[in-house]
Amino acid sequence: MKILILSADGFEDSELLAPLVQLREAGLHVDIGSFTTGPIHGKHGANTHASRAIAEIRPEDYDALVLPGGKAPATLRQDAQVLALVRHFFAAGKPVAAICHGPQVLISAGVLSGRTATAYRTVAHELKAAGAQYRDADVVVDGNLVTSRTPADLPAFLREFVTLLNTVAAKPARPAA
Repeated sequence: MKILILSADGFEDSELLAPLVQLREAGLHVDIGSFTTGPIHGKHGANTHASRAIAEIRPEDYDALVLPGGKAPATLRQDAQVLALVRHFFAAGKPVAAICHGPQVLISAGVLSGRTATAYRTVAHELKAAGAQYRDADVVVDGNLVTSRTPADLPAFLREFVTLLNTVAAKPARPAA
């Protein structure tokens, strides 16, 4: 299973690094995508390496998407290619996980109408305006979507996202038409 984490400079350190580490430790292939390949810098001094440039990402090559929070989503949500990637994951029913300000990218992609989600408290009004039902909870699962509010919610966020990934992986493949 291949997972794509989309981020940029200003990411919330733990919200990118904790999923990266846990998913890799679970034996999954994880790529970090950003505007260019190379280093990206977290809000609190962490650095990581983006191995894929957004313009070169083929969403059909990935089974799931993670959107960490921090300041990076404010930049990501303005990029048409990012929004197209997000729409692909939703149209295909692939697992998507977004935490903190990460759901802002989903709002800009127009994929939250009729969905239930959570986010950092200052994003709640945007979720509601986008047609989502906001729940103030450590984790909210709505079908293929897992959302959480803050770094303190990471244990629940990761638990539910990994559960969703395992459920998807356990489904038998559809026979070719």
